[in-house]
Amino acid sequence: MRLHRLIAILILIESRGRMKAKDLAFALETSTRSIYRDIDILAEAGIPIVTTTGPSGGVYLMEGYTVNLKQLNGEDVVNLYLTGMGIYTGDQTESGMQLKNALLKLEKTLPDSYQSDIQKAKRRFYYDDTPWWTERIVIPCLEALRIAVWRTQKLLIQYSKVNGDSSMRRLHPYGLVVKKADWYLIAYCEAAQEIRTFNCARIVKAELIEGDFEIPPDFSLENHWNLQDTLFKQVCKEDEYYPVIIKLSKDNAEVLQRVEVIQSIQEETQLQVTINMYSYEAACLGIMDIIGQAEIIEPEILRQYAKSQINRIQDLYTKICL
Repeated sequence: MRLHRLIAILILIESRGRMKAKDLAFALETSTRSIYRDIDILAEAGIPIVTTTGPSGGVYLMEGYTVNLKQLNGEDVVNLYLTGMGIYTGDQTESGMQLKNALLKLEKTLPDSYQSDIQKAKRRFYYDDTPWWTERIVIPCLEALRIAVWRTQKLLIQYSKVNGDSSMRRLHPYGLVVKKADWYLIAYCEAAQEIRTFNCARIVKAELIEGDFEIPPDFSLENHWNLQDTLFKQVCKEDEYYPVIIKLSKDNAEVLQRVEVIQSIQEETQLQVTINMYSYEAACLGIMDIIGQAEIIEPEILRQYAKSQINRIQDLYTKICL
């Protein structure tokens, strides 16, 4: 949205002092022409933006002028960044309230001509990221975890495992990762003496404790997470591998979008496809979604199960009809 881009331009040139149009375009993922149009709009709104050419040229605010964006403190910037990533912090949490305050400060810095747009956007757009049928997972210690990560401060947590067992852990928090609606804390565990991944929803207590630590200079949160994600998928494939061969018409190929395809062989108007259904038990549940659109070829035990289920359903509806 152009309004967001205008705000971003003001933030960038006030924080950095001077930027070239092409650098603004790269940072905001738009064209240089669009940046110049936005600058014209800001200038027409009364903001004294200066553009100069040459090696030392760029886009900047007239000397002595400020749009008061510097009144945003560190916490404001963090929360604006989090919401920009689509991370929900909760309206009733401390982070949620800080985010609202930061947005209010930012809105006040815009020219009056944009205030009507802001109010209109509030009335016309509403973002509801609550899942259907289920409530958003509650993360009771999220604020403490976020502060510890931001301040590079040690944590003492009580962690509950899937089986219900719990233990106390002393951690050096390296970062937070959000995947869909799930939050994960990446931290060095003093007891295990290695970097571990903790599901934030299972952290029932969290306390900031004294003690400094340093994150290794070569540590990258993104690279670490991607590596762990790859290893996790590999382990799942090794431990949960149950190949099933099915045959289906090309007209029913959309079924394949719901399964993990290993191999596909085209046979005139039909496809013979090998899919991974992870285990026999999972396959018995999964085939009920595709049994009317595909034929189970192998393994034979699963084919016989499919036939028994078809016969059971046929008997059921035959009795109803009688």
